Amino acid sequence: MFEAFIVALASVWNDSGFSALTGGHVIMIIVGLVLLYMAIGKGFEPLLLSPIAFGCILANIPKNGFELPGVMSVIMYGIHHEVFPPLIFLGVGAMTDFGPLIANPKTLLLGAAAQAGVFISLLGAMFLGFTVQEAAAIGIIGGADGPTAIYLAAKMAPGLLGAIAVAAYSYMSLVPLIQPPIMKLFTTEAERKIVMKQLRPVSKFEKVVFPVMCTIVISLLLPPVTALIGMLMLGNLFKEAGCLDRLSDTAQNALMNIVTIMLATGTGCTMSAESFLNYQTILIICLGLVAFAAGTWAGVIFGKIMCKLDGGATNPLIGSAGVSAVPMAARVSQIVGQKANPSNFLLMHAMGPNVAGVIGIVLDVCSILYWNLNLSISIHNIYISNIKETVLTSSLKVCLSSVSTTFVSGVTLYDSSIYLLHKVFNKCRLEIIFTARLAGTDFDRYITCRLYTKCLINLYKTLC
Repeated sequence: MFEAFIVALASVWNDSGFSALTGGHVIMIIVGLVLLYMAIGKGFEPLLLSPIAFGCILANIPKNGFELPGVMSVIMYGIHHEVFPPLIFLGVGAMTDFGPLIANPKTLLLGAAAQAGVFISLLGAMFLGFTVQEAAAIGIIGGADGPTAIYLAAKMAPGLLGAIAVAAYSYMSLVPLIQPPIMKLFTTEAERKIVMKQLRPVSKFEKVVFPVMCTIVISLLLPPVTALIGMLMLGNLFKEAGCLDRLSDTAQNALMNIVTIMLATGTGCTMSAESFLNYQTILIICLGLVAFAAGTWAGVIFGKIMCKLDGGATNPLIGSAGVSAVPMAARVSQIVGQKANPSNFLLMHAMGPNVAGVIGIVLDVCSILYWNLNLSISIHNIYISNIKETVLTSSLKVCLSSVSTTFVSGVTLYDSSIYLLHKVFNKCRLEIIFTARLAGTDFDRYITCRLYTKCLINLYKTLC
């Protein structure tokens, strides 16, 4: 009887998470508890940081079974396949007023200037040894937009997703602490006292046309960003149309809250001890601060330039709002300006660059994706050789000695070999998927090249 009891206890122990619990798991659970305290006890972005912290705790429970089909696998699918960020943008659009930007279009330049922090941090990350993809995902923290940071990290650096998300949301919550010292350092007392003229009224027609035209123009110009900009502007259209109140309310409240829970919890679930406890996490936290500070600095400096050019009509403080943390960054501009001049009301003026920053960060993502595409895919004079036996259909097997194809850019590859050649007859295209090692780097790329119609026919004749 006693032996049976001991065997039962041993079985319970072996099946429990305690048997596989490591020091790393314990540290990450403590990290999750600290983040929970910051969110609930200190009020740092509680709606976002709370589920991230709880997801971090869940991810570090050994033998949790999250790899099996279930709700957690569905959440992780939404994270890694960019389902949730566009839905978040739908809600953001429904809560955003583009009126100040329409009334004062030149503030769009302030939102663009504040994106400098993204690229300064990107270069810094590359200097510290991160790959181009990882550096781009880290740099986007400077845009102070959590969903966008998650979107790009899931595409380009999934292994760093947890650290990037925590850094992005942490700095978003610390906007009132980080920005004011930078704003005061680079502006004079006289500049902070500048009172800006009241904005002109914006008609309903302008507010309805704006999201439609933005979607069409930006999507045609930069197709990869269609999902993000399209959902952002669709949400705004719900808000401004006047006859879509139910859809606007759903996007702002129910849908936004549900997707936030899933996105934040799934992000926390990526913070496993194996991926989070390393020196890269510390570098990411530091680089995120650099990105955010640099974006604030660039916006303020461009605001000073604009102030000189328009004869002192622009208060440089509104440039700091270009970092896209809506509406917190605009409120900080208002607070700092009102401390210098109690009669100063900059909130609506600062909302112009603030919402411009939202559009700017989406365009940053598209620029980075295009840049990565040119580095990884658009290669000039790639010569593919040493092709092994490949399968075109289930019955047709061929061997090729060499295939040559031409692209646009000028990056050199070596050690390239096809591992799968797949013919898709119904769409009349050939997909060549191969791994390629970029010269001077130490990581493999999976690249897909599509040869359409004429190219396909010529190659098929050669094969047959």
